[in-house]
Amino acid sequence: MAHNFERFRLADYLIEALKDEGIDLPTEIQERIIPAVNKGEDVIGRSQTGTGKTLAFLLPLLTRLDPEKKETQIVITAPTRELASQLYDVCKRYASFSETTVTSQLIVGGTDRKRMLEKAKQRPHIVIGTPGRILDMMKEAALNPMTVSSFVVDEADQMLDMGFLEEVDRIASMMNENLQLLVFSATIPESLKPFLKKYMNHPKEVEVQPKQSAPSEISHWLIPDRDRDRKEILVTIAKDLNPFLAIIFTNTKESADEVFKRMLAEGFNVDCIHGDIQPRQRKKVLKKLQTAEIQYLVATDLVARGIDVKGVSHIINFEIPKELEYYVHRVGRTARAGWDGTAITFFGRSDQPSIEKLEGKGIHFSYREFKKGRWVTIQKRERQVSSNEELTGKAKAIMKKPKKVKPGYKKKAKFKAEKEMKRNRRINSRKK
Repeated sequence: MAHNFERFRLADYLIEALKDEGIDLPTEIQERIIPAVNKGEDVIGRSQTGTGKTLAFLLPLLTRLDPEKKETQIVITAPTRELASQLYDVCKRYASFSETTVTSQLIVGGTDRKRMLEKAKQRPHIVIGTPGRILDMMKEAALNPMTVSSFVVDEADQMLDMGFLEEVDRIASMMNENLQLLVFSATIPESLKPFLKKYMNHPKEVEVQPKQSAPSEISHWLIPDRDRDRKEILVTIAKDLNPFLAIIFTNTKESADEVFKRMLAEGFNVDCIHGDIQPRQRKKVLKKLQTAEIQYLVATDLVARGIDVKGVSHIINFEIPKELEYYVHRVGRTARAGWDGTAITFFGRSDQPSIEKLEGKGIHFSYREFKKGRWVTIQKRERQVSSNEELTGKAKAIMKKPKKVKPGYKKKAKFKAEKEMKRNRRINSRKK
């Protein structure tokens, strides 16, 4: 019986690899991108994490690769060591099914540079790594950019956020004019467009967005902090949850460290990962995650995108992300492979506008609190109107300076405005 991927004219060994992985049906992004990559076209792929984009570019690139040529033909760059390592592992796994040896190399920071240089000089067919280290290898003439036929930029918007786009630009500028450029990103910010225009030739643009902002299997809970210490709330609910694996997201490294120390002091099986954690330690943490040795992981948005960790039952947003798109990336770590998941988000007075925007994207929140040892559903709290916002309508008009100023107008205007605000409060109180 023909395999669904055979119509893409992929290499035979890749069909065998897909069968071995138990993958029968292509995802939407694979359906739309594989043929274009096979033809050598430039591609801009817009999709969220978990849509199958890695195989969308990797399968056709491996098919087009010529193992007989002892030169670097494909370069794939990612914004973080962890994501680069994950891409490398997938590439290595699929390439291992080939009868002809397909060589690949991971080039990231935090490893032996001298050893990496020597290995790069052996001209691996595929190089996967972070922009800075790949550029370093090219400057040292360990990698020959002119032999590269396909260049993949994964998570391009995150590259931009982390300040790596300049390095990616320099890498691309050193490559052949006939280069095939494949760019994948959750969003295409305006500041990314000049780079795309500079290097791409009539690219095929594919956008694949989930029908919902987050998987329907996720329950979204909102917990008000009521001006309390959020670490206290976290410790209290963590004792009740007993998750298989929970990722606790913070917005800053400093906040992650504080939460981690508190959880550790309370005796939880917890670890921490962010940009300032040493590469060796980060590898250890990720290994523990894969072997289910950790119950709680405190992290920044470093792991919100691209890192595939199985068995995440709970996401706890210690803080709502400043960039609201990251909410979807964070909660996308759970409710995978048929599992259910729970996303718990702490919020304060100033967070209501962000919550309203997320609700506008189709996310349905349930307002909860943990009281006297049990979870209770509470009523959605209406956004508190500040005194400045109350000063609208008549009150604002009253305070407006008249064209002709009369003696004592400020005092009279203030008195009238206060009176109008009190009246408005009474009316709102009756409505409630």
